[in-house]
Amino acid sequence: MKVDDDGPRVLGDVGGTNARFAWQSARGAEIVARASYPCAQYESLEAVLRHYLGEHGFEAPQHAAIGIANPVQGDWVQMTNRAWHFSTEALRRALGLKRLRMLNDFAALALSLPTLKPHELRAVGGGEPGPQAPMALLGPGTGLGVSGLIYDETGRDMVISGEGGHVSLAASDDEEESILACLRRQFGHVSAERVLSGPGLENLHRAWAQAHGQSVEKLSAAVISQRALAESDPPCVAALDIFLALLGGFAGNLALTFGASGGVYIGGGIVPRLGARIEHSRFRERFEAKGRFGAYLSRILVHVIDSADSPALRGAARALDRP
Repeated sequence: MKVDDDGPRVLGDVGGTNARFAWQSARGAEIVARASYPCAQYESLEAVLRHYLGEHGFEAPQHAAIGIANPVQGDWVQMTNRAWHFSTEALRRALGLKRLRMLNDFAALALSLPTLKPHELRAVGGGEPGPQAPMALLGPGTGLGVSGLIYDETGRDMVISGEGGHVSLAASDDEEESILACLRRQFGHVSAERVLSGPGLENLHRAWAQAHGQSVEKLSAAVISQRALAESDPPCVAALDIFLALLGGFAGNLALTFGASGGVYIGGGIVPRLGARIEHSRFRERFEAKGRFGAYLSRILVHVIDSADSPALRGAARALDRP
């Protein structure tokens, strides 16, 4: 199938908190005019897209590819962490597009992995990645995104897209079990996303205090992180330390599931802002703490994606290049 790729295109990376867009004048052209908008200020994806196009004075695009923080199955999209819902075909017609490609936001980010440059990555232990080997991707943000990239026998990369952030989260010691028990009483099922996300860090902070018989003020994830990095608030320090330890265990599980000898990559809006804290946490210890497979995991490289230009937009462009 030949891809009809003539004409300008708009690219999108839409999470539960922010919607990011960029412009390409044609396939292979430079990606320009990146902009980010708070989702809460717009009633729909169509509204924020029209605002972006109008603000930049762009002609009507012919094509669009948008990664969105939601499963994409069929025509209807109902966001998990944002009250936006729409028909893909109706949105395509409303915008006058020849082609609209909707995909999961972490599928778009996974497609960008081969394009990442060394300065956009921070290594967190491990060895050298194998050529054309499976890569695993996760990212705590408004939710917990999970995806992967594998190669077929011709060397073409393919995305594995799923909802791995909603698997059950397991404890590795008594303290974590006491915290998860508090969360089970509140939520019933404690998924990884209930802890390994922005709202999850807030849940973790409150549950840690409850498990230790303390009371704490209600804080946002940003404030918890700031106080923890400043070492100014012991409950915040404890919450972030446990967050990174649980993230390491989850990432190690993902590495085993994918056989990710090509590396494990961490995106999302939280971990890149923590700087070197992940390197001085229990993340790597817990990543490798898988019994007989500890040596196997010790060889797997972990990277934090730290890029200012939303690599998922590159992934959206790559998705639009394909049939």
